[in-house]
Amino acid sequence: MKKKFFEIALITIIALSACGNELGPSVPEVSAQTSVKAEAEEYINVSVTSEDQEQDLKQEQETEASVEPAAIETEDPEKEEEEMKEPAKLLYQGHASMRISTPEGKVIYIDPFMGDGYDEPADLILETHGHYDHTQTKLISKKNDDCGTITWKEAIKDGVHQTFDLGYVKVEAVEAGYNKNHNAKECVGFILSFSNGATLYVTGDTSTTPQMKELADRGLDYAFFCCDGVYNMDMSEAIECANLVGARYSIPYHMIPANAGGFDATVAATFDVPDRIILAPGDELELTITD
Repeated sequence: MKKKFFEIALITIIALSACGNELGPSVPEVSAQTSVKAEAEEYINVSVTSEDQEQDLKQEQETEASVEPAAIETEDPEKEEEEMKEPAKLLYQGHASMRISTPEGKVIYIDPFMGDGYDEPADLILETHGHYDHTQTKLISKKNDDCGTITWKEAIKDGVHQTFDLGYVKVEAVEAGYNKNHNAKECVGFILSFSNGATLYVTGDTSTTPQMKELADRGLDYAFFCCDGVYNMDMSEAIECANLVGARYSIPYHMIPANAGGFDATVAATFDVPDRIILAPGDELELTITD
């Protein structure tokens, strides 16, 4: 209706303009008529444009309303976070031997010597020192092409304990030894940090080390303490070390000489520390973090 009205108005203006020319041109009148004509044309154009825009907006709104919510794909941050928290799994094989399977599909062996479970192809082998009950790599039946080995030799360079970041795990060599059977320059413990944030400390063969009091500030999740009392510290000292380090969970291992079977439940039961875990050969443990 607006468009029709202004078309009529425009025709009327043009007609009046023509009549004015017959009576004789008047400059002021022509200027006013021209201005009115321009304003009328502009208003008509604006009105038409506004109507078209309103129609387009209405169509867009109808189109948006027809989209089903289920068709919109969104990421699930909780699911992604849960995948990042997937734990590594530890198989305790006995004595100081263990196998760890990471969520990335990597297999790590530490101090191979005793028990079952050496059939998984190795990606990494760790050896804390050179005694025979920590170095039986021949038990590992298969090794992947890129399998690496970190021994005490690689772990200590020029007297400095080394760190190895392999992506799926970070391996940090720490002090070990400090008794007549184990030279601190030729023995290490290891701290392993996994992709979900969990940390694992294995002391290796040792007595109390100066570094243990520093480890208390690390907030470690799991810690294995040797406690045989023949070649290393005894149970009483192991308990002191466990309390000093203050890991979330403490676990006794290497609790009797190697030639005596590698595990003694009665001895293990005397490991009297808060939040202890007792693992017998063949037991598995998921290395989780605190939520």
